[in-house]
Amino acid sequence: MKETVLKKEHEALGAKMIEFGGWLMPVYYTSVIDEHNTTRNSAGLFDICHMGEIIIKGNGAFKFVQKLITNDLSKLTKGKAFYAAMCYENGTTVDDLFVYFLNDDEYMLVVNASNTEKDLEWIKTNSNDFDVKIIDKSNETAKLDLQGPKAEEILQKLTNVNLSELKRFSFIEGEVNGVKTIISRTGYTGEDGFELYSDANKAIEMWNKLLEIGKESGLKPIGLGARDTLRIEACYSLYGHELSNDITPLEAGIGFVVKFEKDFIGKDSLLEQKENKKRKIIAFEMIDRGIPRANYEIMKNNEKIGIVTSGTFSPTLKKNIGLGIVKIEHANIDNEIDIMIRDKSYKAKVVKRPFYAFNKK
Repeated sequence: MKETVLKKEHEALGAKMIEFGGWLMPVYYTSVIDEHNTTRNSAGLFDICHMGEIIIKGNGAFKFVQKLITNDLSKLTKGKAFYAAMCYENGTTVDDLFVYFLNDDEYMLVVNASNTEKDLEWIKTNSNDFDVKIIDKSNETAKLDLQGPKAEEILQKLTNVNLSELKRFSFIEGEVNGVKTIISRTGYTGEDGFELYSDANKAIEMWNKLLEIGKESGLKPIGLGARDTLRIEACYSLYGHELSNDITPLEAGIGFVVKFEKDFIGKDSLLEQKENKKRKIIAFEMIDRGIPRANYEIMKNNEKIGIVTSGTFSPTLKKNIGLGIVKIEHANIDNEIDIMIRDKSYKAKVVKRPFYAFNKK
């Protein structure tokens, strides 16, 4: 298994370690519920060094990235980032990612850890007609996520950048604890916060300094368990669950990142699907007692209509909730469905997405 540079720090903090996408990662330090509530109420620090960072630069960088992704790169300006998908020709998803406009003719693609090698190969395969350099910076880049309502006040103690002026989905190259860092006001928790990209050699020092300086504000290290419950409450997709090489961005409910006024790989297939969508990702709450989990069957009138893609107990709502992909005729809000848990049927209800949203700046 691969390890991040922070493995020993996690072990010293008493983390329970598990395999995730080929990486050894902390699932929790205290408990999933405690870490979830800490992030919602004060702040949490996440080791996300396993994510992939791919730089695309050169005279053809704009045209190439525009062809590669579903979102419209012409709408992105320097110092901004946005969410997008890469699709196969049949419209299903290679990966979901964030695109950062670093400089003219230079972009950073932040991709899922389990997909980095596959994505890199896909990007290289499609680059032949473009004047670009493709540089994998994943191993030399550390990524720490500082998330929660107190994230700004904690980070401000370690940087001269005026964070109150940094808007959502904007980033700036500054210093954190004296280390050159891309400070991005983005995240995957449904909270305000920052994603910090810096040299991997400085990750241990920055991790420990953030925990030290944030202690009086209630900052704690957070594992993958709470990262999952936080993103499910916010209805953010996880590759391999709500998105995959079998699920398109339109089916996943992220059609807002699919811009048909431009050309991209998979456009024709998605245009066809747009007119005749047969299934859709839904959010649902359990009516009966029972926790839904990925791959449980979803039924209606004794007919299988889909599967659960993600499910959990929501610490914020104190309810059992889930996401699932179902036949489109069963996706209406308030529609009652049945979740099969250990061969027994449990009632649930389709609800509006997301389960939780904070007041964005």
